[in-house]
Amino acid sequence: MTAAAKPGDAVDAIDTPALVIDLDAMDRNIARMAAFAHQHGVRWRPHAKMHKSAALAQRLMAAGAVGACVQKTAEAEALAAGGVPDLYISNEVIAPAKLARVAALAHTLQLRGGRLAIAVDSALGVDRLTQALAGRTDAIDVFVEIDVGQGRCGVAPGPNAATLAQRIARSPALRLAGLQAYHGRAQHLRSADERRSAIAAVLQLVRDTHQAFADIGLPVPLVTGAGTGSMANEAASGVYGELQSGSFLFMDADYAANEADAAQPRFEHALFVKSQVISASARHAVCDAGHKSHAIDSGLPQVARPDGGVPWRYANGGDEHGLLHADDGQALPALGDTVWLIPGHCDPTVNLHDAMVGVRGGLVHGQVAELLPVDARGALR
Repeated sequence: MTAAAKPGDAVDAIDTPALVIDLDAMDRNIARMAAFAHQHGVRWRPHAKMHKSAALAQRLMAAGAVGACVQKTAEAEALAAGGVPDLYISNEVIAPAKLARVAALAHTLQLRGGRLAIAVDSALGVDRLTQALAGRTDAIDVFVEIDVGQGRCGVAPGPNAATLAQRIARSPALRLAGLQAYHGRAQHLRSADERRSAIAAVLQLVRDTHQAFADIGLPVPLVTGAGTGSMANEAASGVYGELQSGSFLFMDADYAANEADAAQPRFEHALFVKSQVISASARHAVCDAGHKSHAIDSGLPQVARPDGGVPWRYANGGDEHGLLHADDGQALPALGDTVWLIPGHCDPTVNLHDAMVGVRGGLVHGQVAELLPVDARGALR
């Protein structure tokens, strides 16, 4: 497959549609996140399910991140193959064949001086993980995932979580690492007050679980969770020791729709789909970036105007096309013009592309600095 660009090319030369990172904006986002974590005295382990890139995971660790989160065994394998040493599968793995891969990867990382951790929310998950690690002397870190309001995975907080933790503590192959407490839906509550209220309820559930652990003599070494939408609340709680925020790196349109919280940094859009106008009429223009180039689960993309113009409105044009509409008195883009799109949801958008084109110097007059492979593209198992 022909690359969309090569290092040294002008931005204008990037073929379309292409996934483009404004590296300068991304670096500013990283610096703000690192300073925020340092200010609050918490670790940060950005979620790599968003960018799926070993190079970006390593760049984040160089800035102070302790490692990366992933959701799939195959994502962990892809990033480990790319040299990422400290990985946490913040999800449940039940299938014995996958758990055999988890065990093998944990051993490989430990031989390199690295680490693999995993979440569980069932006795079966604990028992099968123990079986997969039978005969190994290198214990794996295990977090008990509790359902703090997401209504997805997680054992009930409190005594049920403590009982599961006891099962982990009894296994010679496992090491109790703490609690996984992530509220995904809270990330996209639009007002800062709504997010603050949702996380206040989470914190009470985490404290209740702390007490249940203490009642049976078990420690909670670490509470990990939080996302880009709510992290100001978890960071200031005195309860969370690690933040998993990942989307701050790119900031998609959905996160940007949240009301800003003065307690956390302002992050910039850094991920764009470069497209080109391929057809035009008096009513609309058509660009070459349809649903195959960006995810629409969180809404259609927004149009960015790095030249300072008024953004056009993007409408559904199908798999390969986007329709661009202008407000009264606004000129439509002409044939061949570049159109920059801000994806609604960065994670599944990245998964549609083989590589990301890293640009420095801006989207108008910049140059291609590097190509970043999407190492874990399609890593669903």
